[in-house]
Amino acid sequence: MSSSTTARTARRRTLRIAVAALTAAAGLTLTACSGSDAADAKSAGHTSTSSPAANSKASPDAKTGTKPDAAGKASSGTQATGAGKTASPARTETLVDGSKAEIYDLGSQRYRAKIISDGAVVATMETTGQDADAGLDANGMYVVLTMGGKIHSWMGGEHQGPGTFKLVGGWKAKVTKVGELQYRAQIIGSEGVAATLETKGHDVGVDANGVYIVLSAGGVISAHE
Repeated sequence: MSSSTTARTARRRTLRIAVAALTAAAGLTLTACSGSDAADAKSAGHTSTSSPAANSKASPDAKTGTKPDAAGKASSGTQATGAGKTASPARTETLVDGSKAEIYDLGSQRYRAKIISDGAVVATMETTGQDADAGLDANGMYVVLTMGGKIHSWMGGEHQGPGTFKLVGGWKAKVTKVGELQYRAQIIGSEGVAATLETKGHDVGVDANGVYIVLSAGGVISAHE
């Protein structure tokens, strides 16, 4: 083999070795980068996965938040069951026209009376528990429901206001009109005005020491012992 041929062969070998070295180096670089990226991805994935779990495990609010929900559902169920039950009246009384009054004790000096005629509720009256009785003009039958839950009914004895009228029991009533379906009645005794009734679109009543008085939204006043 000539010297020139030998030189060319050596150069080829040198080039091949160089290329192989570059390829190996590139492969190592890619492997190192891939390993680093995989580690970073694994690290990032580990952080995003474990963080919520750690927070959920460490936070007491997760357990606390579950218990009130369960308790709330139980409470709602109890309320629904209670609301579904029909309350029983404390007693039932017969009124002067033959209708019935179912009286319910609502507590705190509050009472409700359902007036029932021919099996249907035709009127409902309720005391407020704030030193106020309830009154009703039921087509000429007058009803007073007191804060103590006592009910009294009668018919007749009407006076159409405005005006001043003598009532049973020594009382007088001064009735004035103060607006549409709004009348005021001052109940006057020997010592002056003892009570004031005022309608505001509905009937009102009072137990004046055993004398029952109703003032209707139309200005009719009636009293009974």
